[in-house]
Amino acid sequence: MNEDNAANRVIEDLRTAARAGRAGDRMPSVRELMARHRASPATVQQAIGRVAAEGLVEVRPGRGSFVAPRTTSSGHDLSWQAVALGEGRPGEDLVANLVAVPKPETIPLSSGYLDPDLQPVDALGAALSRAARRPASWGRVPVEGKEELRAWFAKEAGGELRSGDMTVCAGAQEALATVFRGLGDRGDAVLVESPTYLGATAAARDAGLKVVPVPADQDGVRPDLLHAAFERTGAKLFYCQPLHANPHGGVLSDERRGEVMRIVRTAGAFLVEDDWARGLTVDGTAPPALAAQDTDGHVVYVRSLTKVAAPGLRVAAIGARGPAGTRLKNTRSRQDLYVAGPLQEAAIDFVTSPAWRRHLRALQRSLRSRRDALARAIGEHLPEFEVARSSGGLHLWAGLPGDVDELDLTTAAAARDVVVFPGRPWFAAEPPGGFLRLTYGGAPEHVLAEGVRRLADALSAVRR
Repeated sequence: MNEDNAANRVIEDLRTAARAGRAGDRMPSVRELMARHRASPATVQQAIGRVAAEGLVEVRPGRGSFVAPRTTSSGHDLSWQAVALGEGRPGEDLVANLVAVPKPETIPLSSGYLDPDLQPVDALGAALSRAARRPASWGRVPVEGKEELRAWFAKEAGGELRSGDMTVCAGAQEALATVFRGLGDRGDAVLVESPTYLGATAAARDAGLKVVPVPADQDGVRPDLLHAAFERTGAKLFYCQPLHANPHGGVLSDERRGEVMRIVRTAGAFLVEDDWARGLTVDGTAPPALAAQDTDGHVVYVRSLTKVAAPGLRVAAIGARGPAGTRLKNTRSRQDLYVAGPLQEAAIDFVTSPAWRRHLRALQRSLRSRRDALARAIGEHLPEFEVARSSGGLHLWAGLPGDVDELDLTTAAAARDVVVFPGRPWFAAEPPGGFLRLTYGGAPEHVLAEGVRRLADALSAVRR
């Protein structure tokens, strides 16, 4: 069942109930709507928010949602906006759902950010405090970002990239939006791994690009299918996560790295390398970035500090050489002039201090332990799940038994205060089966184990 269709059904149900009711009447509960439309809790919450924005529903925290008065408190009727705006863009709510803050009583097996216990908040707070006291932090900042920060990102990428090739952005999502808008033209095809990070597909579609999936496995994108996709579409962009790809955790193998680069060069295209998980490798040694072996400017490098440090450190960079780098800098300046100076100064302070390496070492130990704990719990309570191998990142990718619908399971889990994210939105086309992305970086080990036990109970309920 398509999640976009489910969202539309929930929205229409809420609109009908609100228009038929009287001001103050209680609306259907989240659980009732989930069961009625087989929708995920995130989809239902987003639908309620949409109808509330139309002025039809009033949400009262802790009590539920109610039919709103026919006009706003100022006496102006805003219901015309529902007609003027029309239907939302397909999938526009997925990223919001992904980063939604769960309720305190829920167990988050879906978070894309580190558990607060794993975040280096003391070191970051000290760095920001020092940055705030420097008068230069509050002055104008170059569009491309501060030189020392750009130099650090360039050194981390390796290869031919230099500080002058880097542009600082407010997080990876903005960086990806900049890349797709700057290097693509509306109507162009962009190739993506399948499955892949849904925030990237959302940013590409928002830029007017046509997203074309290329199947990937635990060794990365399939080179034969990548070559065929370039031949068929004439695409000039390929979005790739070579290291611990989100959601499935695959790492582009040594055997495929050179072949993928050769295919991109032959196509005269750009490979957008999203190096989101650099620093999150828990087994072995991470391979160098693809940018490190790029001699001809085909790789556009994207790196963020958010995932490996804390959600509030919205600092990332794009690395690109030649005219592409210039175009991306100009695109970035049109979106938002520059990242706040104090935040850039704090990032420089943190990543160039001994606290950075200490944080990475402690983080990798903790993530390894939590990954193993989550895998053990799944093996014990959900042995039918097929869990892909993972040497790092934040997630385990679990294939579901063929008789289980992932949305039914997601709904049943939410009823037991466990938040999981279904696999369907991570595919740009039809998925080959049912999946869940289960996160081990967002909660302590004992909480992860309890979440899996509740998920097993939800699975039993779905099968009854």
